[in-house]
Amino acid sequence: MNARVFRDTYGVPHLEAGDPLALVYLQGVNAARDRAWQIELERRRYLGTSAAFLGAEAAPWDVFARQARLADTARQCFEALDDATREWVTAYVEGVNHALPGGAARAPEFAQTGLTLEEWEPWAPLGIWLAVHVLFAGFPSKLWRTHVAEHLGDDALELFTSEGPHGAGSNGWLIPGSHTATGQAIVAGDPHRYVESPGVYQQIQLTCPEYDVLGLAVPGVPGLAHFGHTGTVAWSITNAMADYQDLYAEQLRRTPDGVEALGPDGWQPATSHTEMVEVADAEPITVDVIETDRGPVIMATVSGAVSLRYPPRVTGRLGFEALGNLLRATTVGDVDAAFDEWVEPVNVVLAADTTGGLLHRTAGMVPRRERANMLRVVPAWDPAYQWDGWHQMPRTDVNGPAVMANARELAAELGVEFAAPHRSSRIRELVTARDDWAVDEMPSIHTDTHLGSAGSILDLLTDLADLSPTAVALRTELLAWDRRMDATSTTASSYAAVRKALVSRLTDHFTNLENADVAEIFAPWMDPLTHVSFALENLLATDLIPDVNVRWLAREALEEVAARKPRPPWGETHQIAPLHALRGPVFAPGEEPYDLGLSGDHHCVLSTSSLPGLTDVCVRASAARYAWDLADRSASRWVVPLGASGVLGDPHHHDQLPYWLRGSLLPVDGATVREERTYKVTVGGFGAVEIAEADPEQDLDLIYEWVTAERATFWGMQALSREEIAATYSFLDSVPTHHVYIVRLDGVPVALLQTYDPQADPTGSAYEIQAGDIGVHLLVAPGEARSGFTGNLVNVLARFVFEHLGNPRIVVDPDIRNTRAITRFHRSGFTLGPKATITHPDGTSKTAQFAFLTRAGFAG
Repeated sequence: MNARVFRDTYGVPHLEAGDPLALVYLQGVNAARDRAWQIELERRRYLGTSAAFLGAEAAPWDVFARQARLADTARQCFEALDDATREWVTAYVEGVNHALPGGAARAPEFAQTGLTLEEWEPWAPLGIWLAVHVLFAGFPSKLWRTHVAEHLGDDALELFTSEGPHGAGSNGWLIPGSHTATGQAIVAGDPHRYVESPGVYQQIQLTCPEYDVLGLAVPGVPGLAHFGHTGTVAWSITNAMADYQDLYAEQLRRTPDGVEALGPDGWQPATSHTEMVEVADAEPITVDVIETDRGPVIMATVSGAVSLRYPPRVTGRLGFEALGNLLRATTVGDVDAAFDEWVEPVNVVLAADTTGGLLHRTAGMVPRRERANMLRVVPAWDPAYQWDGWHQMPRTDVNGPAVMANARELAAELGVEFAAPHRSSRIRELVTARDDWAVDEMPSIHTDTHLGSAGSILDLLTDLADLSPTAVALRTELLAWDRRMDATSTTASSYAAVRKALVSRLTDHFTNLENADVAEIFAPWMDPLTHVSFALENLLATDLIPDVNVRWLAREALEEVAARKPRPPWGETHQIAPLHALRGPVFAPGEEPYDLGLSGDHHCVLSTSSLPGLTDVCVRASAARYAWDLADRSASRWVVPLGASGVLGDPHHHDQLPYWLRGSLLPVDGATVREERTYKVTVGGFGAVEIAEADPEQDLDLIYEWVTAERATFWGMQALSREEIAATYSFLDSVPTHHVYIVRLDGVPVALLQTYDPQADPTGSAYEIQAGDIGVHLLVAPGEARSGFTGNLVNVLARFVFEHLGNPRIVVDPDIRNTRAITRFHRSGFTLGPKATITHPDGTSKTAQFAFLTRAGFAG
């Protein structure tokens, strides 16, 4: 199978390669080309070096990343991988390293920030995974609960339960064949996260002789961890809402030998060193990096410090062994076995296969310990709060449609705060209402706007007395409302306004919880308005705040909204606002923007979350939607909020946004076109040059004639048969690291150009590789000598590499006996490098004169 990139109508990459290592290399290349800014930003975040180009706003995260030892944890987890998985991850990183300079040249953010590239560490994908998910379980909520207990008493520890961290929520459902029109299962859903630009998920198809899988990848991470369809089995996940990270109050003391921490066995040595966080346009920050027997210290307090204990730091594992096994899965048994290796984050898994197999389980690692560990910061020196092994991951049989929506169901024993049951109950109501579902009907579930939580406020309004006529009219309108948060509904907008006014008034009763003393990174978790907003149902029903007259507050809120001018439709204020690290726009300059209004709300199946007490603007929603059909994979559907490309101005930057906004899904198996690498340019006084990828079958006659010609002595193929040369070029066509091109001048073939990634070639072991290097071999065809021909040709080839492919440096390695070639390259601006022996796999070798041409050198 040849190494190829195909694109569908929406630019979604469909990758093909000859084996899993070549394929994952190609996936790394693709991620670097399509999402260069995104993946390099995430890498810098796990390293704690993002403030160096983003400025002071990013410094709190960088300090946390250093203190939490994310980079060191990623390295340890990488080193603990089995050999095959480590090789597979490394191949992905090699693809990224090769293509990232070209991708960065397309992404405007690099120039805007002055960010320069660095070679990726082999464990960078594990670091990116940690950085994306380390806050996923919401451990900062323990700082909030501890703060609440200190001010309101221990009885109030769970007063602000919102049944789920702020704004979180994902949906998933499995409809077995007994409830579908085809008799085969459907697996569908949508993960809800911050809607980012570029998006956190990338649609992709990965094909090699060993497997053919499509799904949603996390850029910067190989494989398909969360959502995939192999043709015979499909799987999906949601956040299990498990609690698996603990915070410990530490007592520290300095000694002549360093730092000690008080633990259950008395004072014990802690590791310590300092690091510097560079900050653009500001002074660097000195960070004390301390780690106790519990874990890294992530925050200083008045009385000591707080440490974080989390499974990957304790076990040296993240679960990446599962990624390759998921790609090879053919049954739910294979998916089940793969997720046995999973560590973090803890997920609920749904899967179905074409033989009727069904799976509903949790996956990950959750420590056994006291319930207090799950609720608050606990004393490090008390042995009662030590971890005591690991939970068995709950699972259940599937008897009919199965639903996962972060609710307190399958994973109840693993956590303390889950999503409210509204989404889960509503999905279950919908999917069980029929037994003839089809995959193209899944959007009717994805986009359901019924607000199950509305009753908590509407019930308060029912018998309020002494209302003004306008308030009575508004109440009548609200009580007659169908409770659907549709973008066109003015009543939905009025309901949201009443809720906002009520939240504001209720928050005024908790001013004593303001200004919590925590590290800046955790400040968003300590905002009373946020907690009141998401805990509103509980606060309206609790008897823990007897001095608060919630009915009076509801009356005031209703009167306030009734007194204003009529509300606009919900979608006029409830608009999606994708997050970008530089606050970049969705629409490119000169592009006509369109309406970004949304239906839905936090507790709808169409979960589009704003901050109810503060704004209607939506920042969390479906990061993707999918519907996997087990009857016919080609009938499956998907969509993402923006598009396949992370480059503003690219045609596929946000071409899926209109479909996402209206709840439509796109086919996964649309017509694809091979990604063209052809380059054309007209050079005055020289002619029209075309550089196009060679076809090893159609161009074999030409290639054989050239490489066996007398002038091709240093090409080293004169003694090979036609069949041997055909096999050689078929192999080169099958790997993503090497490419062969025919160069034509005015339509006439004049040269053979071969490019290669030195990381994947014997040449790479003979010199010091720089990130993005591309090796070049050039064979000029036999013919009459023409003045200036070779110089013009080399000039065009340099433009092809620097402008079209995007690599920053060309490497050539002519045989030291080929003085004409060496002289030609030197005259064309190449800088001579070392002489070195290159040994090929067949045992032959040559002594090469290396020479290099950089983009800057060529421009000069």
